[in-house]
Amino acid sequence: MALAGLSAVFLFEMLDNSILNVALPTIGRELSASTTVLQWITGVYAVVFGGFMLALGALADRVGRRRIMLAGLVLLGAASLATAFVTSAQQLIAVRAVMGLAAAMTTPGSLALAFRLFDEDGLRVRATTLVSTVGLVGPALGPTAGGFVLAVAPWQVLLLVNVPIAALAYLGIRRGIPADRADELHRDPFDGAGALLGTAAIVLALLAPTLFADTGAASALPWLATGAAVVTAVLFVVRERAARHPLLDLRLVARPLVSSGLAFKAASGLATAGLGYLVTLQLQLDWGWTPAEAALGMLPQVVVLIAGGAAIGPLVARVGLDRAAWLSAGAVVCGLAVYGLLGRFAYVWVVLALVLVSAGMRVVGVVAGTNVMRGLPGNRTTMGAALVDTAGEVTAGIGIAVSGTILAALFTGDIAGSGWNPHQTAEFREATTWAGLALTGLAAALAAWGITRGRRGRQVGADSA
Repeated sequence: MALAGLSAVFLFEMLDNSILNVALPTIGRELSASTTVLQWITGVYAVVFGGFMLALGALADRVGRRRIMLAGLVLLGAASLATAFVTSAQQLIAVRAVMGLAAAMTTPGSLALAFRLFDEDGLRVRATTLVSTVGLVGPALGPTAGGFVLAVAPWQVLLLVNVPIAALAYLGIRRGIPADRADELHRDPFDGAGALLGTAAIVLALLAPTLFADTGAASALPWLATGAAVVTAVLFVVRERAARHPLLDLRLVARPLVSSGLAFKAASGLATAGLGYLVTLQLQLDWGWTPAEAALGMLPQVVVLIAGGAAIGPLVARVGLDRAAWLSAGAVVCGLAVYGLLGRFAYVWVVLALVLVSAGMRVVGVVAGTNVMRGLPGNRTTMGAALVDTAGEVTAGIGIAVSGTILAALFTGDIAGSGWNPHQTAEFREATTWAGLALTGLAAALAAWGITRGRRGRQVGADSA
């Protein structure tokens, strides 16, 4: 019951954006929404979700993970039902923002509660793998299922499907997971100023890539957002170091296992988002594939993400958590390098890059989360899960921003325009090469840091023993 409920939570979080994307043209026609407004219909969910995870994770560690998750599921069901009464794009954006808040209340708790169900690392890995595999069915089948639904029903049905998923999750968690015990929580006062600064820094960091894509690198607005994100992040660190009861104890983040897991998660988030962005543009704009053909072209990634879950347990059992993290992070870096060096020449190299990155990301997602949970006190696990999710969300945005900025700098003219001349084609291919190599360098640096910190964690553990 517990794992069914936690899997349903992760399913709705992964399904929400993927299933709605296919309906954007229909929504645009029915609600008279511009391209920018349509972008916010999908983007506001990710911004609110990523921005509030840290603060709500800290709150859950104080008042109860199960309690916050159940409240989030009720909020999700109510917001999904409200979709039936939406009559304007602005109302839909508001509904999507509430759904993002519900996701921030529920998703970090799913990892924390799955970790709490078991005491042995092998079982924890298996539980986390199961939950994440069910969730990955969302982006794999969401667009196809959404297309079939739109053929016979209005687009609102795509969001109303959250209601039974939320009900299943609520039932499984309510009956399968006991309420938090007082000794599993901590009673430090809530750091409101830290929560405000942390949320602002993350929201701005997630907004900047959207602004780069919307207004271009030549505009001042995305650079202002980036600068503001850096300033608020610095102020957040200053606040947390000075606060008597900080929202996020930075000494916990500095623990070797925690910082190692976060670095691995950041590398995989950066690689997956950046590579997906570049390949999608390459297949359609450079090679002239239709959207349907491009979707089929990305299918190897989807297959590996879902089927790869069966290999995680045996791999961890054979080589251990640390070596599994190193191997999977290495696969991510190698996949990016293959794309950067060879991706422009033939589709077979694109497939190899997608398979390596998705295989590495599949293992890293589970192992990184487990390592972070292992490295934290039992009363801070929801905060740890929120850190893992936030690391993935923020670096995914950075991966898209880096790729988009390099494309904007090297490509002249309208990249979405038809009939590129040979010079523009050469510019695009050069830009994808440099973008792929830039992502490779960033991911390699994060992976190296993760390996270094992981070794430090083993050394500290040996010394303690």
